[in-house]
Amino acid sequence: MKPTDLFNDLQSKVSEALRNSPAKDIEKNVRSMMTQGFARLDLVTREEFDVQSQVLARTRARLEELEARVAELERRAGGTPTGGA
Repeated sequence: MKPTDLFNDLQSKVSEALRNSPAKDIEKNVRSMMTQGFARLDLVTREEFDVQSQVLARTRARLEELEARVAELERRAGGTPTGGA
């Protein structure tokens, strides 16, 4: 028997044993419990996180731009800044 045939035969026997064992049911139950647990947590997907990070970055850039404009307007008006970070 060739080594590849032996490997394929072993792999098919292991797969068959797993299909016929309670391991599949245990995996399904654990997956279900984890899904329910994660649903109770306040989690977001990576995609949602990335979108919000982009929104925050744009908001920060816009805020810095507006702060610079206000500072320039105050300078032109000869006033003193009323606070700051």
